[in-house]
Amino acid sequence: MRRALPDLFDWVETLPELFTWATLPTVSGVRSFRVEEYVDDGTYVVRAELPGMRPEDISVEVDNGILTIHAERKQEHREHGMTEFQYGEFERRIALPKDGVDESKITARYDAGILEVTVPVTQTQSQPRAIPVQRTEQQSIEGSGTAQQQPSQQQGS
Repeated sequence: MRRALPDLFDWVETLPELFTWATLPTVSGVRSFRVEEYVDDGTYVVRAELPGMRPEDISVEVDNGILTIHAERKQEHREHGMTEFQYGEFERRIALPKDGVDESKITARYDAGILEVTVPVTQTQSQPRAIPVQRTEQQSIEGSGTAQQQPSQQQGS
């Protein structure tokens, strides 16, 4: 009974990952981890919760607008006892904002179990704007009995 509860907690903890395409494991057996993302003073920030890792066990890559964070925690074998720690490979893929990120200036640092990846945002995101629709008028061509559309000089209503 003692081991059944941690398994249940593991399952419940990973349940939200099933509903997000970016968090689905890419390789069988690869687990995910928690992240938060936000924009702060012109910088896109991704923070990943990776406690107990060493920086050399974490890799950060960017390819075609997708940030991939991969980590591995190796299990330490002990004679007696139990563990609720998660061991093995962990990975998350996060789509970077489409407008204005400078992938060449991405930085990553790890401190106190949190990996922080920063990406400068070099320009503002495009703003929605209304596109005027031009009116066309149908004019018949003499003798042919067919109609031809001609753009009008008027814009608007």
